[in-house]
Amino acid sequence: MNKIYIKKLECFGKHGVLKEENILGQKFLVSCVISAPSPKNDSVDECVNYALVAQKINDIVSNKVFKLIETLADNIAKEISVDFNIKKVTITVEKPWAPIGLPLKSVAVKKKRQWHDAYIGLGSNIGDSNKTINEALKVLESDKYIRLIKCSSLITTKPYGYTDQPDFLNGVAHISTIYEPYELLEKLNETEAFFKRKREIKWGPRTLDLDIVMYDDLIMSEEKLTIPHYDMQNRAFVLDPMCEIAPFLIHPVYKKTMLQLKKEAII
Repeated sequence: MNKIYIKKLECFGKHGVLKEENILGQKFLVSCVISAPSPKNDSVDECVNYALVAQKINDIVSNKVFKLIETLADNIAKEISVDFNIKKVTITVEKPWAPIGLPLKSVAVKKKRQWHDAYIGLGSNIGDSNKTINEALKVLESDKYIRLIKCSSLITTKPYGYTDQPDFLNGVAHISTIYEPYELLEKLNETEAFFKRKREIKWGPRTLDLDIVMYDDLIMSEEKLTIPHYDMQNRAFVLDPMCEIAPFLIHPVYKKTMLQLKKEAII
């Protein structure tokens, strides 16, 4: 991978908490570090055009207004990642002579964004489940920060946990996303709500169920989100689709492939 540096690009914008900052504006210095594949030959078509990236940065700084330079930096990182298909980028926004009532040269914020591989569990057992799941995938794919890479076949499975309910239709989708874990969770919850998902009975019937099964090699366990999914190794309706689209993907906790987990699972 090559690293491309743009250092202290001078832009004029109207960002800040104070009303005067949003009206009068000031100079901002933007730097970025881009990770990009090495071009195979001496062709501009095979590399990131830093001139166009710089122009995009200037357009964002000049034409949008944010109260926080943190938000500005994040917006730049996300937009150039999408527009230029950049795998990983770090943006630093400096605000010279920030009005804090004390002498200083500048304040600065640094923000990193990159594309992540994630696997999303799909489920439904109310209404036309096949239609709901496929329409939900279209909703996710319409988000510019999500790219659908591959979806497994949808299979009919028996309910898990709470068994007094209809059979489910289940599958797994492989996506690439700029969203960080909680951002992705929020997007999935919004999509479930769009399809009128109700949370009345644990493991109960639902119009749509979207779960983060895996996210890169991330291991996290918090009150609202556990990655990898805490019980995927015991669920055929997750392992079967995973084995179809990513049989040799390694579980970061158990250090075993999906095929190995399926073979050893007690289901």
